[in-house]
Amino acid sequence: MRQAELTRIFLAKLAGTPVFDPNADRVGKIRDAVASVRQDNLAPRILGFIVEVPQRRKIFIPITRVTSIEDGGVFITGSLNIRRYQRRHSELLLLETLLDHSTRLLETGELVTIEDIGIERNSSSDWYASYIHILKKAGAFRRGIGTTVKWSDIEIESAKHTINISVVEEDINLLPAQEVAAALHELDVEKQTEIARTMNDEKLADVLEEMDDADRVALVSQLEGELVADVLSEMAPDDAADVLREVGTEKAESLLNLMEEHEAQDVRRLMEYEDFSAGGMMTTDPVILSTDSTVADALAAVRKKDLAPASAAQVFVCRAPLETPTGRLVGVVHMQRLLREPPALSLGIVAERETNAISPDTSLNDVVKHLANYNLIAAPVVDENERLLGAVTVDDVLDHLLPANWRSSEREG
Repeated sequence: MRQAELTRIFLAKLAGTPVFDPNADRVGKIRDAVASVRQDNLAPRILGFIVEVPQRRKIFIPITRVTSIEDGGVFITGSLNIRRYQRRHSELLLLETLLDHSTRLLETGELVTIEDIGIERNSSSDWYASYIHILKKAGAFRRGIGTTVKWSDIEIESAKHTINISVVEEDINLLPAQEVAAALHELDVEKQTEIARTMNDEKLADVLEEMDDADRVALVSQLEGELVADVLSEMAPDDAADVLREVGTEKAESLLNLMEEHEAQDVRRLMEYEDFSAGGMMTTDPVILSTDSTVADALAAVRKKDLAPASAAQVFVCRAPLETPTGRLVGVVHMQRLLREPPALSLGIVAERETNAISPDTSLNDVVKHLANYNLIAAPVVDENERLLGAVTVDDVLDHLLPANWRSSEREG
């Protein structure tokens, strides 16, 4: 039985709370709340929550999709949009921007520290950041006095929504990849190259995935081949293939030769297909298990923290070998089925034989129709011998449906 729904919540306490979908499956955890900045120091209206899903991907869930907020979790309705959250100019990340920051009480000018932000639902079911819990300064060796005041009682400076990356003093590897990519867009390629060399391979891989195509090609062309090869190795093979398609055949081949052979092999295979085909969009490392594996094995496999939500939604059951291209694809087991079956049951018994597989030459439009017709989060891609080559997920399709310059268009908007 669920606990009573809350109507006033303090965000610092809510952070880390699990988020559950309509099937009561845990999809992630709350990291922050997004609010709309209002004039005249009025309490900001809550637009939604930032939720961290597997692979530490942060997505946005609108407050209109939240059906209940309780001590034990946040419950949502509808399907997840797994596109990474990118902050807009008028939006405020409440915890990131305000928590532990100093400000002043408007009436007395007294200096205080923000310890928490309270959000409250009004009679129209809209949520507002109506309260601020503050800590007043005290003398030496004494803790200050904590109290809760209205949002309008304190001085809130306009939030800074961009970073000046050329003079930023903190570790760039700790900044969100979307913000770094947006900041790099404003710099010339020489400065971009200088800053890129200060990032670790994993961060630079994330930033490249967030950059516009033109910016990415220009930056990759300036960086040392060994560095780019190491960064490509940090990417999923399909993302690495997308980058290499953009830089030209000669440059791509030289970078592939610098990569580890086993990592380059998957990328080469993907580059044989057209970019806007199932083969060109697919991931080559979906969750694959044998017919002898059990339901418990499958649940353990999809529980891995680095697995994307779309990839964790189903398990592909194949004959050996179990690395793509596999032996014959036997069937598919969806997450909901796994949760309903005994842990010791073998996947050969549980798997659905109707796989709804597609060929690697299937066009983007046909992939979209296929996913929509069968209500799929991912579709297996097989060759003429029914060997599994990979899987096309909804996030792969979204990346290809959006126009090439959608990131810069959003920034200009």
